[in-house]
Amino acid sequence: MRSRAVLLVLIACLMAAGGVHAMGNHGPHLQCDYDSDYDVQVQPNGIAFTRDSGHPADVFMHDGQLRVDGRAVTVSAQDVARLREYEQQMRELVPAMAAIARGGVDVGYAALATVVATMVDNGDQRTHLLQTLRDRRVEALQQVDETLGRGLWKAGVESELFNQDLEKTVSDLVGGITGDAVSDALSGDPNRLAALEARANALDATLDKAVETPAERLGQRAEALCPRLNALNQLQQQFQFRLADGGRLQLLSSDMDSSNQARQYAQR
Repeated sequence: MRSRAVLLVLIACLMAAGGVHAMGNHGPHLQCDYDSDYDVQVQPNGIAFTRDSGHPADVFMHDGQLRVDGRAVTVSAQDVARLREYEQQMRELVPAMAAIARGGVDVGYAALATVVATMVDNGDQRTHLLQTLRDRRVEALQQVDETLGRGLWKAGVESELFNQDLEKTVSDLVGGITGDAVSDALSGDPNRLAALEARANALDATLDKAVETPAERLGQRAEALCPRLNALNQLQQQFQFRLADGGRLQLLSSDMDSSNQARQYAQR
């Protein structure tokens, strides 16, 4: 009984490792954390920043010119150069984000496919589950292509939608996979138990080979975005013009910005 209990715990841990944590732990994590209240649309004639609430609600920049809520803003020659640089940096950033998002989809679904191929013994069921994963992967890539792939960065939305889809996929898969594994573990058949234990022991090594290396490379590519985001943040901090209320134009925000604002507020 003890060996069966241990094996069941091992199975549960492996299912979690191959499922939700396939993206949670193997996905790219940035050491720099930036966000935006704006939807960003990279267009041939400029870049639009829009949001449903807050002021300003609509910002548009192109070739050193700036419009805020439909009105042209007079800027210095130095800010013309900064706006041009900001636009160019953003034009390069969004496609890079799209490529990394596609890579994240590939890593996440490769991990799940590895779990299925290793743990599902029934050939028909394995074929069905792998096809389901292929279909879900195509859908996830389409989400990326229809947003970031078209120059549209809706901050936070793509990752939230992808995480929801991945969680649903994991939920759909785990029931069938663990059901068969539990049946094997409780069968009392030494051959089935031995085969199950062998598959469980092989899963970690298989995941390492199939996921760790591409995930590490993807993480390095994601980290390479940090200097670009830092440069954008520095540019917006250097803008000399001010909004109608005297405030700065803040298109990106970081955790450090929030901490500094909280510290300044506390010192008042």
